[in-house]
Amino acid sequence: MKIAIVKLSALGDIIHAMVVLQFIKKFDSEILIDWVVEEEYKDLLGPHPDINQVHTINLRRAKKNKSLFMFLNELSRVRKFGPYDMVIDMQGLIKSALVSKLILAKKTIGFDKESLREGLASLFYSDKFNFDYSSNVIERNIALIGFAIGMNISKKQILHKNPFLFQSENQLEIKLSVFKKNILLIPGASHLSKCYHPAKLAELTTLIDANFLVIWGNQKERILANEIKEISDKVIICNQLPLDDLVLLVSKVDLVIGPDTGPTHMAWAMNIPSITLFGPTPGYRNTYETMKNRVIESDSNVNPTKLDKNDLSINNIEVKEILKIFKELI
Repeated sequence: MKIAIVKLSALGDIIHAMVVLQFIKKFDSEILIDWVVEEEYKDLLGPHPDINQVHTINLRRAKKNKSLFMFLNELSRVRKFGPYDMVIDMQGLIKSALVSKLILAKKTIGFDKESLREGLASLFYSDKFNFDYSSNVIERNIALIGFAIGMNISKKQILHKNPFLFQSENQLEIKLSVFKKNILLIPGASHLSKCYHPAKLAELTTLIDANFLVIWGNQKERILANEIKEISDKVIICNQLPLDDLVLLVSKVDLVIGPDTGPTHMAWAMNIPSITLFGPTPGYRNTYETMKNRVIESDSNVNPTKLDKNDLSINNIEVKEILKIFKELI
Protein backbone atom coordinates (compact mmCIF):
# COMPACT_ATOMS: atom_id res chain seq x y z
CA MET A 1 0.00 0.00 0.00
CA LYS A 2 1.21 3.50 -0.83
CA ILE A 3 -0.26 6.47 1.03
CA ALA A 4 0.29 10.22 1.08
CA ILE A 5 -0.20 12.29 4.21
CA VAL A 6 -1.08 15.94 3.72
CA LYS A 7 -0.04 18.14 6.63
CA LEU A 8 1.23 21.40 5.24
CA SER A 9 1.97 23.49 8.35
CA ALA A 10 2.69 24.76 10.97
CA LEU A 11 5.67 23.43 12.92
CA GLY A 12 3.80 22.26 16.02
CA ASP A 13 0.94 20.80 14.00
CA ILE A 14 3.34 18.82 11.81
CA ILE A 15 5.07 17.45 14.90
CA HIS A 16 1.73 16.40 16.36
CA ALA A 17 0.99 14.55 13.13
CA MET A 18 4.40 12.87 12.72
CA VAL A 19 3.78 10.65 15.73
CA VAL A 20 1.53 8.48 13.52
CA LEU A 21 4.48 7.31 11.40
CA GLN A 22 5.88 4.81 13.89
CA PHE A 23 2.45 3.30 14.51
CA ILE A 24 1.74 2.90 10.80
CA LYS A 25 5.04 1.08 10.33
CA LYS A 26 4.43 -1.15 13.36
CA PHE A 27 1.02 -2.01 11.95
CA ASP A 28 2.39 -2.80 8.48
CA SER A 29 6.06 -2.21 7.70
CA GLU A 30 5.39 -2.58 3.96
CA ILE A 31 3.25 0.58 3.74
CA LEU A 32 5.04 3.32 1.83
CA ILE A 33 4.41 6.79 3.25
CA ASP A 34 4.91 10.04 1.37
CA TRP A 35 4.27 13.43 2.95
CA VAL A 36 3.10 16.72 1.42
CA VAL A 37 4.29 19.81 3.31
CA GLU A 38 5.10 23.49 2.88
CA GLU A 39 8.65 24.01 1.61
CA GLU A 40 9.89 25.69 4.80
CA TYR A 41 9.26 22.56 6.87
CA LYS A 42 10.80 19.93 4.60
CA ASP A 43 13.96 19.60 6.72
CA LEU A 44 11.85 18.45 9.67
CA LEU A 45 10.52 15.50 7.66
CA GLY A 46 13.39 14.68 5.32
CA PRO A 47 15.60 12.74 7.78
CA HIS A 48 12.71 10.58 9.07
CA PRO A 49 13.40 6.90 8.24
CA ASP A 50 9.69 6.04 7.91
CA ILE A 51 9.02 8.61 5.19
CA ASN A 52 9.53 7.42 1.63
CA GLN A 53 9.38 10.82 -0.09
CA VAL A 54 8.65 14.42 0.90
CA HIS A 55 6.65 16.51 -1.58
CA THR A 56 6.86 20.26 -1.06
CA ILE A 57 4.41 23.00 -1.93
CA ASN A 58 4.61 26.79 -1.63
CA LEU A 59 1.07 27.99 -0.98
CA ARG A 60 2.31 30.24 1.82
CA ARG A 61 4.70 32.01 -0.53
CA ALA A 62 1.94 32.42 -3.10
CA LYS A 63 -0.30 33.97 -0.46
CA LYS A 64 2.46 36.27 0.79
CA ASN A 65 3.14 37.46 -2.76
CA LYS A 66 -0.60 37.76 -3.46
CA SER A 67 0.03 35.85 -6.66
CA LEU A 68 -2.88 33.91 -8.16
CA PHE A 69 -0.56 32.65 -10.90
CA MET A 70 1.86 31.22 -8.34
CA PHE A 71 -1.01 29.67 -6.37
CA LEU A 72 -2.44 27.93 -9.45
CA ASN A 73 1.02 26.83 -10.53
CA GLU A 74 1.60 25.18 -7.15
CA LEU A 75 -1.72 23.36 -7.38
CA SER A 76 -0.88 22.15 -10.89
CA ARG A 77 2.33 20.58 -9.54
CA VAL A 78 0.27 18.60 -7.03
CA ARG A 79 -1.38 16.69 -9.88
CA LYS A 80 2.00 15.09 -10.60
CA PHE A 81 2.21 13.49 -7.13
CA GLY A 82 1.14 9.87 -6.90
CA PRO A 83 -0.59 7.69 -7.75
CA TYR A 84 -1.59 6.50 -4.28
CA ASP A 85 -3.93 3.98 -2.75
CA MET A 86 -5.09 6.75 -0.43
CA VAL A 87 -4.40 10.35 0.46
CA ILE A 88 -5.06 11.34 4.08
CA ASP A 89 -5.63 15.01 4.88
CA MET A 90 -4.47 15.45 8.47
CA GLN A 91 -4.77 19.24 8.32
CA GLY A 92 -8.49 19.57 7.72
CA LEU A 93 -8.44 23.00 6.12
CA ILE A 94 -9.96 23.96 2.77
CA LYS A 95 -6.51 24.50 1.24
CA SER A 96 -5.17 21.13 2.43
CA ALA A 97 -8.38 19.39 1.35
CA LEU A 98 -8.03 20.90 -2.13
CA VAL A 99 -4.42 19.75 -2.32
CA SER A 100 -5.48 16.27 -1.19
CA LYS A 101 -8.23 16.09 -3.79
CA LEU A 102 -5.87 17.05 -6.63
CA ILE A 103 -3.43 14.24 -5.85
CA LEU A 104 -4.08 11.13 -7.93
CA ALA A 105 -5.43 8.49 -5.55
CA LYS A 106 -8.09 5.81 -5.21
CA LYS A 107 -9.42 7.41 -2.00
CA THR A 108 -9.16 10.80 -0.32
CA ILE A 109 -9.71 10.61 3.43
CA GLY A 110 -10.39 13.29 6.04
CA PHE A 111 -12.64 14.39 8.89
CA ASP A 112 -16.34 15.00 8.33
CA LYS A 113 -17.99 18.42 8.45
CA GLU A 114 -18.85 18.26 12.17
CA SER A 115 -15.23 17.42 13.06
CA LEU A 116 -13.57 20.39 11.34
CA ARG A 117 -13.12 24.11 11.97
CA GLU A 118 -13.45 24.65 8.21
CA GLY A 119 -16.32 22.25 7.58
CA LEU A 120 -16.39 22.86 3.81
CA ALA A 121 -13.10 20.95 3.57
CA SER A 122 -15.04 17.70 3.98
CA LEU A 123 -16.59 18.18 0.52
CA PHE A 124 -13.27 17.16 -1.03
CA TYR A 125 -13.05 13.74 0.69
CA SER A 126 -14.36 10.43 -0.60
CA ASP A 127 -14.20 8.87 2.90
CA LYS A 128 -15.06 10.89 6.01
CA PHE A 129 -14.39 10.28 9.69
CA ASN A 130 -16.12 11.75 12.72
CA PHE A 131 -14.04 12.74 15.75
CA ASP A 132 -14.79 15.64 18.10
CA TYR A 133 -12.82 18.72 17.03
CA SER A 134 -12.21 19.78 20.63
CA SER A 135 -10.52 16.45 21.46
CA ASN A 136 -6.78 16.08 21.87
CA VAL A 137 -5.05 16.72 18.52
CA ILE A 138 -2.69 13.76 18.83
CA GLU A 139 -5.56 11.39 19.54
CA ARG A 140 -7.44 12.92 16.58
CA ASN A 141 -4.50 12.34 14.27
CA ILE A 142 -4.03 8.75 15.33
CA ALA A 143 -7.77 8.03 15.15
CA LEU A 144 -7.93 9.36 11.58
CA ILE A 145 -5.05 7.16 10.49
CA GLY A 146 -6.65 4.25 12.30
CA PHE A 147 -9.86 4.82 10.37
CA ALA A 148 -7.95 4.98 7.10
CA ILE A 149 -5.86 1.80 7.41
CA GLY A 150 -7.73 -0.22 10.06
CA MET A 151 -5.28 0.41 12.90
CA ASN A 152 -6.10 0.75 16.59
CA ILE A 153 -3.68 2.56 18.92
CA SER A 154 -4.25 2.93 22.67
CA LYS A 155 -3.42 5.88 24.91
CA LYS A 156 -0.84 3.69 26.63
CA GLN A 157 0.95 3.18 23.32
CA ILE A 158 1.00 6.93 22.73
CA LEU A 159 2.48 7.51 26.17
CA HIS A 160 5.22 4.96 25.41
CA LYS A 161 6.00 6.27 21.91
CA ASN A 162 9.52 6.25 20.54
CA PRO A 163 11.23 9.62 19.88
CA PHE A 164 10.41 10.56 16.31
CA LEU A 165 12.37 13.64 15.27
CA PHE A 166 15.67 13.09 13.50
CA GLN A 167 18.45 15.37 12.34
CA SER A 168 21.34 15.12 9.92
CA GLU A 169 24.81 14.57 11.28
CA ASN A 170 25.37 18.20 12.21
CA GLN A 171 27.63 19.20 15.06
CA LEU A 172 26.03 21.45 17.65
CA GLU A 173 27.87 24.76 17.66
CA ILE A 174 26.21 25.92 20.87
CA LYS A 175 28.30 25.02 23.89
CA LEU A 176 26.33 23.22 26.58
CA SER A 177 27.35 23.05 30.21
CA VAL A 178 28.76 19.80 31.57
CA PHE A 179 28.44 21.00 35.16
CA LYS A 180 24.90 22.42 35.24
CA LYS A 181 21.55 21.44 33.81
CA ASN A 182 20.91 22.97 30.39
CA ILE A 183 17.49 24.61 30.19
CA LEU A 184 16.06 25.93 26.93
CA LEU A 185 13.72 28.92 27.22
CA ILE A 186 11.32 29.74 24.39
CA PRO A 187 9.88 33.26 24.68
CA GLY A 188 8.18 33.46 21.27
CA ALA A 189 5.09 32.00 19.66
CA SER A 190 2.77 32.69 16.72
CA HIS A 191 1.02 35.47 18.62
CA LEU A 192 1.89 37.64 21.61
CA SER A 193 -1.08 36.31 23.61
CA LYS A 194 0.60 32.88 23.61
CA CYS A 195 3.89 34.27 24.94
CA TYR A 196 4.89 34.21 28.61
CA HIS A 197 6.17 37.58 29.80
CA PRO A 198 9.97 37.93 29.41
CA ALA A 199 10.27 39.42 32.90
CA LYS A 200 8.78 36.26 34.40
CA LEU A 201 11.13 34.03 32.41
CA ALA A 202 14.00 36.21 33.60
CA GLU A 203 12.80 35.87 37.19
CA LEU A 204 12.81 32.10 36.79
CA THR A 205 16.50 32.16 35.84
CA THR A 206 17.32 33.84 39.16
CA LEU A 207 15.69 31.01 41.11
CA ILE A 208 17.38 28.08 39.38
CA ASP A 209 21.11 27.40 39.16
CA ALA A 210 21.35 26.22 35.55
CA ASN A 211 22.69 27.07 32.12
CA PHE A 212 19.87 28.93 30.37
CA LEU A 213 19.66 29.13 26.58
CA VAL A 214 17.13 31.31 24.76
CA ILE A 215 16.06 30.72 21.15
CA TRP A 216 14.18 32.92 18.70
CA GLY A 217 12.83 32.55 15.17
CA ASN A 218 12.11 36.09 13.97
CA GLN A 219 12.83 39.69 14.94
CA LYS A 220 9.81 39.99 17.24
CA GLU A 221 10.98 36.93 19.14
CA ARG A 222 14.54 38.30 19.18
CA ILE A 223 13.22 41.39 20.96
CA LEU A 224 11.60 39.15 23.61
CA ALA A 225 14.88 37.26 24.02
CA ASN A 226 16.76 40.52 24.48
CA GLU A 227 14.26 41.63 27.14
CA ILE A 228 15.09 38.50 29.14
CA LYS A 229 18.81 39.19 28.73
CA GLU A 230 18.42 42.79 29.89
CA ILE A 231 16.94 41.61 33.19
CA SER A 232 19.04 38.49 33.72
CA ASP A 233 22.66 38.05 32.73
CA LYS A 234 22.31 34.30 33.35
CA VAL A 235 20.94 33.60 29.87
CA ILE A 236 22.69 32.94 26.58
CA ILE A 237 20.83 34.05 23.47
CA CYS A 238 21.40 31.60 20.62
CA ASN A 239 21.79 32.62 17.01
CA GLN A 240 18.79 32.03 14.78
CA LEU A 241 18.77 28.27 14.16
CA PRO A 242 17.72 26.31 11.08
CA LEU A 243 15.30 23.44 11.75
CA ASP A 244 18.02 20.79 11.74
CA ASP A 245 20.04 22.59 14.40
CA LEU A 246 16.95 23.35 16.46
CA VAL A 247 16.02 19.66 16.58
CA LEU A 248 19.59 18.82 17.58
CA LEU A 249 19.64 21.44 20.35
CA VAL A 250 16.33 20.31 21.84
CA SER A 251 17.58 16.72 21.85
CA LYS A 252 20.62 17.72 23.93
CA VAL A 253 19.11 19.89 26.68
CA ASP A 254 17.77 18.71 30.04
CA LEU A 255 14.54 20.73 30.02
CA VAL A 256 12.50 22.92 27.67
CA ILE A 257 10.22 25.67 29.00
CA GLY A 258 7.97 27.52 26.60
CA PRO A 259 4.47 28.29 25.37
CA ASP A 260 2.22 26.39 22.96
CA THR A 261 4.61 26.52 20.00
CA GLY A 262 6.57 24.20 17.72
CA PRO A 263 9.96 24.15 19.49
CA THR A 264 8.29 23.32 22.82
CA HIS A 265 6.41 20.44 21.19
CA MET A 266 9.73 19.14 19.83
CA ALA A 267 10.64 18.20 23.40
CA TRP A 268 7.55 16.00 23.66
CA ALA A 269 8.39 14.42 20.31
CA MET A 270 11.88 13.47 21.53
CA ASN A 271 10.90 12.49 25.10
CA ILE A 272 12.86 15.43 26.51
CA PRO A 273 11.44 16.91 29.75
CA SER A 274 9.33 20.01 29.14
CA ILE A 275 6.97 22.48 30.77
CA THR A 276 4.45 23.94 28.33
CA LEU A 277 2.57 27.09 29.32
CA PHE A 278 -0.95 27.66 28.00
CA GLY A 279 -3.07 30.81 28.02
CA PRO A 280 -5.48 31.37 25.11
CA THR A 281 -5.07 27.84 23.74
CA PRO A 282 -6.20 24.59 25.42
CA GLY A 283 -3.50 22.50 27.06
CA TYR A 284 -5.75 19.45 27.20
CA ARG A 285 -6.01 19.58 23.40
CA ASN A 286 -2.71 20.92 22.09
CA THR A 287 -0.21 18.57 23.68
CA TYR A 288 0.03 15.16 25.35
CA GLU A 289 0.99 15.30 29.00
CA THR A 290 3.38 12.64 30.30
CA MET A 291 5.52 12.13 33.39
CA LYS A 292 8.28 14.05 31.56
CA ASN A 293 6.16 16.54 29.65
CA ARG A 294 4.10 18.69 31.96
CA VAL A 295 1.53 21.39 31.33
CA ILE A 296 0.49 24.56 33.16
CA GLU A 297 -2.74 26.18 31.99
CA SER A 298 -4.03 29.60 32.92
CA ASP A 299 -7.51 29.91 34.37
CA SER A 300 -8.85 31.17 31.02
CA ASN A 301 -12.02 29.66 29.56
CA VAL A 302 -10.64 28.67 26.16
CA ASN A 303 -12.57 28.15 22.94
CA PRO A 304 -10.67 25.51 20.91
CA THR A 305 -12.07 26.80 17.63
CA LYS A 306 -10.92 30.39 18.02
CA LEU A 307 -7.83 32.02 19.48
CA ASP A 308 -8.68 35.10 21.54
CA LYS A 309 -5.72 37.37 20.81
CA ASN A 310 -6.75 39.65 23.66
CA ASP A 311 -6.46 36.84 26.20
CA LEU A 312 -3.19 37.49 28.04
CA SER A 313 -4.00 35.09 30.85
CA ILE A 314 -0.78 33.13 30.29
CA ASN A 315 0.92 35.88 32.29
CA ASN A 316 -1.25 35.00 35.30
CA ILE A 317 0.76 31.80 35.65
CA GLU A 318 3.01 32.25 38.67
CA VAL A 319 6.75 31.64 38.39
CA LYS A 320 6.51 29.50 41.52
CA GLU A 321 4.22 27.08 39.61
CA ILE A 322 6.95 26.54 37.03
CA LEU A 323 9.57 26.22 39.76
CA LYS A 324 7.52 23.53 41.50
CA ILE A 325 7.27 21.38 38.38
CA PHE A 326 10.96 21.98 37.61
CA LYS A 327 11.85 20.46 40.98
CA GLU A 328 9.68 17.44 40.19
CA LEU A 329 11.22 16.92 36.78
CA ILE A 330 14.91 17.64 37.37
